Amino acid sequence: MEQKKISSISAVFPAFNDGGTIASMVAAASIALHQVTEDFEIIVVNDGSLDYTSTMLAEISTRYPELRVITHPSNQGYGAALRTGFSAATKDWVFYTDGDSQYNPLELVNLVDALHDGVDAVNGYKLSRNDSLIRILIGRAYHYFVKFLFHLHIRDVDCDFRLIPRHILEEIDLKSVSGAICLSW
Repeated sequence: MEQKKISSISAVFPAFNDGGTIASMVAAASIALHQVTEDFEIIVVNDGSLDYTSTMLAEISTRYPELRVITHPSNQGYGAALRTGFSAATKDWVFYTDGDSQYNPLELVNLVDALHDGVDAVNGYKLSRNDSLIRILIGRAYHYFVKFLFHLHIRDVDCDFRLIPRHILEEIDLKSVSGAICLSW
């Protein structure tokens, strides 16, 4: 079966002290993006990293002309980095995930495959958690609390692996600078 295609896409990666992972994230994203469209950009928001993230991004930007790097002079928070990336996005769709390799950008093709009429956005989910028992229990409690409180009908509210039409992001007034930004949709 041939891979489903979309018109255009901006991939956004917030990065904080992700020097050890950001190059592989950009490389994997480039591979996945080539599979789903011919028109794409990769935006990495370096959120005031204190490690070698800046050096790594400068090095890989010579290899990936589709890469745009935006740097916050100091750490402003996950939500602020996402807001910066979203406002810089120019393509019809926005895909985002963390720059720390927690999720595999090659699985973007699965999000695109899940698109069909009537779908406004696609949210990934973790197959399993590599966390301690207490973190798993807290995560489950948080998941059910958020689903109940905000009436979110998604499988994993804590999975930052999403594909969203840019026009929806433009209609939302995001304010949070923390990880709670995902609840303010």
